[in-house]
Amino acid sequence: MGRFFNMDSPLFSFLNKVADLIILNLLTLICCIPIFTVGAAMTGLNYVCLKMVRNEEGYIARGFFKSFKQNFKQATIIWLIILLVVGVLAGDVFIMRYSNVAFPTWIKMALLAVGLIVIVALMHVFPVLARFDNTIKNTFRNSLYMGILTLPKTILMIVFWILPIVIMMLSFQAFPFVFLLGISGPAFLCALLYNKTFKRFEPEQEEVVGDYEWTVAVDEEGEKEKGTKDVIETEVQEHTEEI
Repeated sequence: MGRFFNMDSPLFSFLNKVADLIILNLLTLICCIPIFTVGAAMTGLNYVCLKMVRNEEGYIARGFFKSFKQNFKQATIIWLIILLVVGVLAGDVFIMRYSNVAFPTWIKMALLAVGLIVIVALMHVFPVLARFDNTIKNTFRNSLYMGILTLPKTILMIVFWILPIVIMMLSFQAFPFVFLLGISGPAFLCALLYNKTFKRFEPEQEEVVGDYEWTVAVDEEGEKEKGTKDVIETEVQEHTEEI
């Protein structure tokens, strides 16, 4: 019985994780309020969640705001691009639905395909930004590659993000649960899925892959990798079957 209530027991480890996720969820919600900071907030969220999955977490707030500040510029630009793309797609859907013009089927299918591609890329874009240092273009491209190469996991990630919305629709009494864990919960579950994939692209030291060089950018905690070129793209063929 003493082991059950020991501070190192699985029960207390689980409760500590839940408490950290609640704190992380509240921090993310607060930092999302200005709207234009959503990208930086989601990047900080994924940064801490990956740390938690790897049991490397320290101070939750410190790690969150460190990533928030470090990636603020890129995350904000990426978020604004996402808003623009989603706005255009939503406008197209609205026009097709309420317009008197009969649009060809191929246009509708093309719009659906673009929408699916955007969703697949979005599942990894902020986790990739939080873990790897790269250009905005390559961040989007690497996110899409990871989403496609790990498609079953990507679909499960989409389900995780939709689940809180479904729970709220089924029972408003679940609002307190969703309020406390509705963002950090899915993010943590997603980190469990993409953690192994990320490790494939995290070199321990400087090396050359094909024509592209990877260098490790070590900060005070040594946690973010920097690629001078798009290494993930060069390894697509090699890792397709493994992933």
